[in-house]
Amino acid sequence: MRAVPVDGDPNGRNFLGRRGDNVEIYLEGNKSYMVKRIYAVYGASGFGREVMPSARSHLSKQGIESEIVFIDDSLTTDIVNGHRVLTYAAFRMIDAEEKFISIAIADSGVRERIAETCIRDGVAFFSIPADNAVILDQVEIGTGAIICPFVSLTSNIVIGSHFHANIYSYVAHDCVIGDYVTFAPGVKCNGNVIVEDHAYIGTGAILRQGKVGKPLVIGRGAVVGMGAVVTKNVSAGTTVVGNPARLLIKN
Repeated sequence: MRAVPVDGDPNGRNFLGRRGDNVEIYLEGNKSYMVKRIYAVYGASGFGREVMPSARSHLSKQGIESEIVFIDDSLTTDIVNGHRVLTYAAFRMIDAEEKFISIAIADSGVRERIAETCIRDGVAFFSIPADNAVILDQVEIGTGAIICPFVSLTSNIVIGSHFHANIYSYVAHDCVIGDYVTFAPGVKCNGNVIVEDHAYIGTGAILRQGKVGKPLVIGRGAVVGMGAVVTKNVSAGTTVVGNPARLLIKN
């Protein structure tokens, strides 16, 4: 990891993190001081850059002063929107007591592979709820979730790991959302709906309310197209589009 001089440090030490109670690492001669915690948003493309301000604010409100960086293995720039950009390999090399990542990658399969790598490497996850997200009673959310601005999660909801709820989406009462599910902006998921692992719900799609004992089910890996109105179950691995939503048959 490249060291940069600390502005105004009279001792001329090299600083490798933001100073504070949670992050403090300097190099001075042969002496080093270990980082206590460091956080990262994995992905510095559009979604990652949208997420970073919420991540900053969330950590600040918890009194966490740790540095937060981007991880991106494809960018060549060192700084994006004021945050350092590291490769995953460089992030792993940081000598820290605790490392936390939130994965801001839209592709759920890639998201799962990154999560598996992090678990193998002993890297933990943190969730990012936007300041103005609304989360009401009895909402269980798995690790690594990203809840964007203007999202509402009402009552009695169970959500799996690494869920992405993009801006202006909502999940209503008595829904169950699986792991690695992605809601694009403006998704309307009404009550008594089950969305299985790796499903993708496109921008502005509407999932009709199910019934007690007979929920509407979006199958594993299914794709609901932009603006679709889903009135009946969607089979695993299929794509539906339109109003009412119908199976997309590819020629």
